[in-house]
Amino acid sequence: MAEGKRSSPVFFFDIDNCQKPPRLTTTFEPGKRVFDMMQDLIDQYLVEHLSLSQSDAVLLHRTYYKQYGLAIEGLVRHHKIDPLDYNRRVDDALPLETVLSPDAQLRRLLGDLDRSKIRPWLFTNAYITHAKRVVRLLGVDDLFVGLTYCDYAAPQIVCKPFDQMYRKAQQEAGVAEAEDCYFVDDSWANCRRAHELGWTAVHLLEPDDPDPPEKAARYQIRSLEELRDLFPRLFRSSNSSGVEMNGFPSDVPCLKSIVRSNR
Repeated sequence: MAEGKRSSPVFFFDIDNCQKPPRLTTTFEPGKRVFDMMQDLIDQYLVEHLSLSQSDAVLLHRTYYKQYGLAIEGLVRHHKIDPLDYNRRVDDALPLETVLSPDAQLRRLLGDLDRSKIRPWLFTNAYITHAKRVVRLLGVDDLFVGLTYCDYAAPQIVCKPFDQMYRKAQQEAGVAEAEDCYFVDDSWANCRRAHELGWTAVHLLEPDDPDPPEKAARYQIRSLEELRDLFPRLFRSSNSSGVEMNGFPSDVPCLKSIVRSNR
């Protein structure tokens, strides 16, 4: 993806499959179901390709996620797997069409962001194909100006919560200062590192999640709608009439026009 050409602040939204996907949905049950399916496919991949028992596959999966931020990073590093084959058999194999559908509440929230003050940008540890499919199914793919994803085809896989991934996001979004970066993610580690780097990070918990022993960042929410209360200046007046809004100035491209084909 080409680097952004504008220097206005950016709001980075996570949609990662690395912990509890997809985190952009405002209905949490589908996210839990996708999470369970994802874990099953990863474990199945480890059993089949590494000849592991089910229990050993689960243990290795958890170990690599904790150590590297993504299971695939450990698999490429230590087992020389084909990352794009992994993507086809895991991320792209998820039956997302059975659990995701257009989300009107989410669309209203994103559409109400004031584009003269903030640019919404997707920031994911997933590969581009998964990210595009999720936002398309949720009906919000035209509400983002760009996408920073984990490039499984690159010689070295870079992902959150490592500094290089945050620098990549800033570069691609065309935002020079950390203070101009807003970020919402469901991962404690991702939010903590963003906070340490000077980003305004918001840790998204599910309604029934316990509070972490230590907050990841200054802000902690249980619904994306709470972003309106945290950052009211970034939102226009609410669209109470329910009329569909896009909200983009005519010279700002949307994700559909920026990312036209799969890698």
